[in-house]
Amino acid sequence: MDVTTSLKALLSAIQQLRDGRTEQNAARLRSRVEEVLGLQCDQLLASAEGLPSECVTRLLELAGDPNSSAPLTSCIVALLGRLELLHTRYNVSSTLASVIHHHSATPGDPLVLQSLQLLQKLTYHHRLLKSTNYIPELLSFLMTNIQAHSDDIVMPCLGLMANLCRDNPSVQSHIKSVEDVKPFYRTLINFLAHNSLTVVVFTLSILASLTLNDKVGEKLFDAKNIHQTFQLVFNIIVNGDGTLTRKYSVDLLVDLLKSPKIADYLSRYQHFPACVSQVLGLLQSKDPDSGGKVLELLLAMSRVSGLRSQLCEVVFRPVGLKLREGGRRQASESGLCLVQWLSARGDSAESCSQQALQLLKELLEEALSTASVSEAVLNFVQMLLPVLLGLLTAVDPLQSEAQLTTHCLRVTLVAGLLLLLCAEDSTRALVSLQVDAQLCLSQVESLLSCCHSNGPLNCPPAGSTSDVSQVSAEALLRVLEVMSKLRQQVKDMETSFYKTLQDQRMVTPLSLALTSHHRGRVLSGLAVLFEATALPDFPALVLGESMAANNSYRWREEERTGTQEVPPPGPLDTSWSSSRSAQSLVERIQNGLELQEFTRDSHVSDIIDVYEQKISAFKAKESRLQDLLEAKALALSQADRLIAQYRLQRAQAEAEACQLGSLVKEAERRRAELKAELRGQVLEVERSKADMEELLQHNNKLQRDSEEHQALKGAYNALLSRLGDTEWMLKELQAAHAGLNNHNEALRRNQETLQQQLHTLTSALQDRDEEVRSLQADVQKRNSDITDLRGELRTQEEKVRQEEERRRQLEETSDVLRKELSKMEQSRKDISIKVSSLELQKSHLETKLKQKDEELNKHSAMISMIHSLSSGKMKSDVNLSL
Repeated sequence: MDVTTSLKALLSAIQQLRDGRTEQNAARLRSRVEEVLGLQCDQLLASAEGLPSECVTRLLELAGDPNSSAPLTSCIVALLGRLELLHTRYNVSSTLASVIHHHSATPGDPLVLQSLQLLQKLTYHHRLLKSTNYIPELLSFLMTNIQAHSDDIVMPCLGLMANLCRDNPSVQSHIKSVEDVKPFYRTLINFLAHNSLTVVVFTLSILASLTLNDKVGEKLFDAKNIHQTFQLVFNIIVNGDGTLTRKYSVDLLVDLLKSPKIADYLSRYQHFPACVSQVLGLLQSKDPDSGGKVLELLLAMSRVSGLRSQLCEVVFRPVGLKLREGGRRQASESGLCLVQWLSARGDSAESCSQQALQLLKELLEEALSTASVSEAVLNFVQMLLPVLLGLLTAVDPLQSEAQLTTHCLRVTLVAGLLLLLCAEDSTRALVSLQVDAQLCLSQVESLLSCCHSNGPLNCPPAGSTSDVSQVSAEALLRVLEVMSKLRQQVKDMETSFYKTLQDQRMVTPLSLALTSHHRGRVLSGLAVLFEATALPDFPALVLGESMAANNSYRWREEERTGTQEVPPPGPLDTSWSSSRSAQSLVERIQNGLELQEFTRDSHVSDIIDVYEQKISAFKAKESRLQDLLEAKALALSQADRLIAQYRLQRAQAEAEACQLGSLVKEAERRRAELKAELRGQVLEVERSKADMEELLQHNNKLQRDSEEHQALKGAYNALLSRLGDTEWMLKELQAAHAGLNNHNEALRRNQETLQQQLHTLTSALQDRDEEVRSLQADVQKRNSDITDLRGELRTQEEKVRQEEERRRQLEETSDVLRKELSKMEQSRKDISIKVSSLELQKSHLETKLKQKDEELNKHSAMISMIHSLSSGKMKSDVNLSL
């Protein structure tokens, strides 16, 4: 069965179910929906054609109907889950919110979980207003179930709440205005200790959206706690096992960077360079979703002045330095990974390439703003240039509008980056070595073809930025600015530049730029116009006509959009004389008259080009009016369908009114029966009084139990807070214990060193004592010898003259020995003093060691007591180490 037949059968089954709500019709419709689920028709259902649009509209009505069965609703929700493009065209979010509201009594129902998961996927980066149907009820449901602590439903509720609160002031004000919002805040704060990192990230995202600029946010994200938050978020981004958690972590950090205070905290975070290196290492992955989120985070950081310089240091730092710092190998190739994303191709990777170009522009602008460009930056630019020039490929003007727009945006970013490099002499020299005139000419020719293949002199409505002519004109002017910067350094570049400026086709991009609402485009157009006005063959007259035509068309479009009226088909210039002169000019050319006069007139070719462009503009206006007529016809068909639906609903309302009339009659009959039963029940009231007294007594007992429960609950909350304080003190004591252990180890090593020094000094002192004893013995022996000699002198006075010389020598030797003896005595005293001071130091160190041992024993006792108090209550800590 083909897709069209299946959709017709599905529409027929929906009509049968609306005519009669029976189980057989519901089962038939369910089988039809499952059949469509099995077909690959997502693109057809997401289109704006009549049959698929009718089917999706009816299915949404059935899904939002509380009378629909749960299996059928679940099957419809599963089909809607494959059609994410329907979010902006149909009110799918309101339908899913109504399904959740109608089944809110059973939050654990698989249908509710399925709707929550799909709604979370649809609302990611899509804002829902509080005024949307069933959104207030949805917020109440989410707050209630988040506080219920049910593990099955709490994660999708937190994820959906994070989506709804992000960048949504209406939802944020609604939640803050709820009376019992403080218990909700307390529940969220308790979730910060959850063992699931995804739950922690969802909770932090909600708290950041609701309390970032409040007193609660100032306490949660103050200078004491913010570093732990940075560490947690970076750990999840780098080591997260799921893409979903990484996405929400990046969004959380991007939201936090919007606060100047938190951005300043991050710029002073000591581990920021290491974290950025690890985040850049994630770019080695080829997954476009993960790479896009990483580049989004880096772009947000690069827009903060305090972080941009640190990013430059990490990206442009030489590879060898990174390897010597002991970082992972991925971090050492961060700049190369960033460059590799430039050449990524594919629909999903194209946005990553554009983000990488924007990031490189921010970083190079910071690096080139210094007084002197470093060697590392020059090496990086030399590696970057071949990749940038490889992006300037030729394009086929016959491609789709989306492909042409993507190509032109890429050329604009590349040309802007080249212009930034040309602003510095050293980098401009590198650019001039690799850029040649032929490359620029081929790119100019390609962009001119894009401009004229999409309607020259055709200006889109005000505020439009997606028109191919506009983006191709901007890209062309950027390339011309690059050629102007390099015309003196590159061979043949000046000739090519002036030749391009005198081309008649340059009128279209220049007129589009000069009449644009964007300041950058106007400045680029003026820069090129300043260079072109001095040229002899520049078509200034044609440019003026084109600018006037663009302004006229823009004014008519703004008037049409303001009054909701379609202007009648006509030329861009409303002057009748201009149309008449154009008609006469065509007749003269067709008849071949006055050819010599045409050849003598130097501006005839310019005028012919102008009117050829006007004729093509007329054709474009005719096609635009034809599209408008088709849109009006489609709107008329949709209005007819709505009228038929209104008539059907009116018939259903009349049938329901008749049914209500019969119900009123039945209620009257039932009232008479109940009145008779009331007489019998009056007698039972007397018997119920005794039961009532017993119930009152039981109620009083329950009241007392409730008061005791409240007291116990308060004590439990106090114990929880005390447990948190105890855990914090335990972490502090563990850190102190580790520090004391390190200090004790250092003291022990110092004591061993001192003991070795003492042993060495003791042995040296003993050696000196032995030497002193031997010297004393020598002195005594010499003294005895002197006494003997003196006796011999007394007895042998006659030999004095002969022995005088010998005696004089002996006296000199005795003096020398006395001096040596005195020196030895002095050295012995010094050694004794040193030994006594070393012994005193040893005693002081032993006293300090005893004190430290006593403190360690006290801390060990406290830690054991804390462990005994918190045993069985502590949760597993999250590993926050980098």
